[in-house]
Amino acid sequence: MSEPDPKPLPSTGRLLGVDYGTVRVGLAVCDPERRIASPVDTYIRRGIAADAAYFQKLAREERAVGWVVGLAVHMNGDEGTKAKECRAFGDWLTTETGLPAVFVDERCTSAAAEAFLLDAGLTKKKRKERLDRVAAQIILQTFLDAGCPTET
Repeated sequence: MSEPDPKPLPSTGRLLGVDYGTVRVGLAVCDPERRIASPVDTYIRRGIAADAAYFQKLAREERAVGWVVGLAVHMNGDEGTKAKECRAFGDWLTTETGLPAVFVDERCTSAAAEAFLLDAGLTKKKRKERLDRVAAQIILQTFLDAGCPTET
């Protein structure tokens, strides 16, 4: 896999939010005006070729112009192994789809998503099914609320 050509994120258009995981990837999308993020799917990874086909199709179907990938950083702000995996995954998404990726600090998003789902009164099984996509929604909404900064 070659290094992706870094492109800036377009200033308008739909973005896909990503809560990266080695097994499951939570996904969210925003409206073209970038006001509201909504959960889309929790993708179970199946291998590089199947994953590439899925993300290419998703990007086409959602008419996305870029990716917002949650960056797993330590509570002190340092980047460790998981952050490197997140960055590598975002770079891979760019290579596979041709869409630029930006990275957003995702500290505490899974905990916030879990609390939100608990408040909604969902069973443990339903919370597990939705957790990753709600975390992706929180990642994307945080990015939108911050004014879609280009430096990440």
